[in-house]
Amino acid sequence: MAKGGFPGGMGGMGNMNNLMKQAKKMQEQMAKIQEELEEKTVEASVGGGVVSVIANGRKEIIEISIKPEAVDPDDVEMLQDLILAAVNEAMRKADEMAQGEMGKITGGMGMPNGLF
Repeated sequence: MAKGGFPGGMGGMGNMNNLMKQAKKMQEQMAKIQEELEEKTVEASVGGGVVSVIANGRKEIIEISIKPEAVDPDDVEMLQDLILAAVNEAMRKADEMAQGEMGKITGGMGMPNGLF
């Protein structure tokens, strides 16, 4: 008959302690990367550069630049479309950057996208 407790005796507790230490270290590294992502930026431009958007790694828009030739009072919809396209591209780039940075920590662990 098997005795109660964890399989492998006390070794199971040691493994659990190591796992908890690794998890804490990973959590600290992820917090640091999230802080760093606030400082890193990506830029997206559309329409031959007439509209550009800069976002940080936390997916916050930092700057939107619109060249005067993009402003046509008779075609406001075109300008709206350009801004929307530039913002969406900047958000995609920010996501890629964040996933790349987080992948340095979680690499090979099969963590689902967007978990952090």
